[in-house]
Amino acid sequence: MSDADTAAGDFDFEHVPVTDQSFENALANARDGHRLTVDDGVELLTTGTDRPGIDPVRKERVLEAADRRRADVVGDDVTFVVNLNNNVTTACDTGCLFCNFKDRASAFEADAPDDHGGFTKTPAESRRAVEAAVDRGISEVCSVSGLHPAFALDADHRELLDAVEDPERVNYRPPEAYTTSPGTYAEQIRAMSVDGVHVHSVTPEEAYHARRGTDWSYESIYRRLRGAGLDSAPGTAAEILVDEVREVICPAKMDTGEWLDAMEGAMAAGLPVTATMMYGHVENEMHRAMHLKRVRDLQDRTGGITEFVPLSFVHQRTPLYDRGLVSGGATDAEDELMIAVSRLFLDNIENIQTSWVKFGDEKSLKTLSCGANDFMGTLLSEEITKRAGGDYGEFRSVADYVDMVTAIGRRPVERSTDYERRRPIDPDDAPYGPRLGPRADGTPMLDRSPTPADD
Repeated sequence: MSDADTAAGDFDFEHVPVTDQSFENALANARDGHRLTVDDGVELLTTGTDRPGIDPVRKERVLEAADRRRADVVGDDVTFVVNLNNNVTTACDTGCLFCNFKDRASAFEADAPDDHGGFTKTPAESRRAVEAAVDRGISEVCSVSGLHPAFALDADHRELLDAVEDPERVNYRPPEAYTTSPGTYAEQIRAMSVDGVHVHSVTPEEAYHARRGTDWSYESIYRRLRGAGLDSAPGTAAEILVDEVREVICPAKMDTGEWLDAMEGAMAAGLPVTATMMYGHVENEMHRAMHLKRVRDLQDRTGGITEFVPLSFVHQRTPLYDRGLVSGGATDAEDELMIAVSRLFLDNIENIQTSWVKFGDEKSLKTLSCGANDFMGTLLSEEITKRAGGDYGEFRSVADYVDMVTAIGRRPVERSTDYERRRPIDPDDAPYGPRLGPRADGTPMLDRSPTPADD
């Protein structure tokens, strides 16, 4: 469990952070470049199961090993992507206890009072949002949305869902039942495909939603979406890839095996993917290490994961916190170790991302010396962390990146989503603007300070 302590001690988990390994052996394995075991990972994440709490001296030794590995694998460049978050809808009935992004779908029905505070965008509205952002130089639009009951994969899927005898069983209601229809996933993807901007969308959980009521494979789902303009898929909805944890925090969500199947389906359809972990809630270090092993095994089988993104749980406005199941998130030391052990454990994934949205400037810059090499994106809009209580803003300009990265003596590099295109930025060559987007010409993005989250 997190050192921020939770009520998770009340959970009778089968998997607990107990090993027959020693911290010194685990650290030696990491330093020597040996492939780490789950027990190695637990020892490094805990700084030794032979003593309580995180040992600050041992922690620094782990961080140092990870920083050396980062330098050996990817060098000193710090990459970032110029992107927009365009989340389509907050309507969702999945009921995940870690999430405050969602609003009950019934609140969006045509005869419901319009006071739920959420949103649903039509494909036309999504296109306008992306069009404006492409004009400002973005190279990627990232879209992760709630599981709106009216959302269907495409017209074929809609026809099947309309014919289902018991639509509630598959969480379906027709678009006419709602004030605003999200359209279909294919329509939204096509709408966001402005001038060849990279569309990064449709998580495994969304793919699960997009095949409900059918026997279609995940590969076929993602092939249809790729045909509509999808360029890559985000490996979110992973949370912790251990079912005893998922049964606590997201019991209505797909299980670990289903998530892995969806990811393999996306890659079989020719899409690169990312992979994530959301940690710092009810799980313990054994769960975290098991998650890393499952991601590494997936990469061994597929080779299609471009980056790993550890996501520190933001607790303030979530049901887990409101119900007293957690009293906080991960500590600073846990966050640093999670970045570091991700670098050391995932020997087949080059890029480890840190998050200024989760950590703020000072702490996120520190994690760039703990094994991380990627610094997220400009975002332009960020709803999920903000709604959970995050307060580090929603926007970074290219100039912000240059200032922050050069402050720690590293080189800022604008990248594409798949890391195939990279543009090093000369800090002496101001003004700074994006150049990899379909309409980017180096013009600086809107210069403004990060927007604070609502109280």
